[in-house]
Amino acid sequence: MLTGLLTKGDIMNYKAVIQYEGTRYRGWQVQGNTEYTIQGKLETLLSRMEGIPVEVHGSGRTDAGVHAAGQVISFRCTGGRSAEEIRKYMNQYLPEDIAVLSVEEAGPRFHARLNAVRKTYRYRIWNDPTPNVFERRFLTQIENPLNIEWMKQAAEDLCGTHDYRAFCSLKRYKKSTVRTVETIQIDQKGPGIEITFVGNGFLYHMVRILTGTLVEVGHGLCSAESMKHILDSRDREYAGRLMPPQGLILMSVEYDSV
Repeated sequence: MLTGLLTKGDIMNYKAVIQYEGTRYRGWQVQGNTEYTIQGKLETLLSRMEGIPVEVHGSGRTDAGVHAAGQVISFRCTGGRSAEEIRKYMNQYLPEDIAVLSVEEAGPRFHARLNAVRKTYRYRIWNDPTPNVFERRFLTQIENPLNIEWMKQAAEDLCGTHDYRAFCSLKRYKKSTVRTVETIQIDQKGPGIEITFVGNGFLYHMVRILTGTLVEVGHGLCSAESMKHILDSRDREYAGRLMPPQGLILMSVEYDSV
């Protein structure tokens, strides 16, 4: 939130698309015990640019170690710089593992999180006993072969509008745990496997737990037919393991209007 001598007419609302490698960060959200958060880096920089505090809202809170190719943020600044000047300033002073792809003026009521209607996440697996040295920060290695057809069958039953409480790490969730997952697409090219999730929103750790469940299906540890039972149970213990963070990338966020 901006403070100081600004009047309402002095303030512009902006939307920006950013990307980052999450390896060395403790996640998106500002934390009092570390400077290594994405939100913290952005707010520090924009506040320095403006000379007053600037609050940055992200479309979602990525976990520690998770990456983003198309995270969307919104923030308010004075109109002293053009959107392109803001983008150039940010890229000049941000660390090399964060980049601003675009900045544009947005409507006064636009909010990166509250107005998001669709998100796309991708989880990348390296299904081979030999590590992928050059992409190890963006993959999760699984040595034993996965049955992709079993995984695809399970993915079909995980799509739709359901209560995904069983796929959330939080023991207590005050808000609704009903979400709509439009598609789960599984693609394989050699040892590389990509699982792409598209939905209107995802619960805490939901994508990583969905992936862990599909991996267990691929290893024959549970059947594809058991997905409906897991959903109906609303019990975290019935779903698969939480996958490591480095394989997950927030690919894009969509809005009806800006």
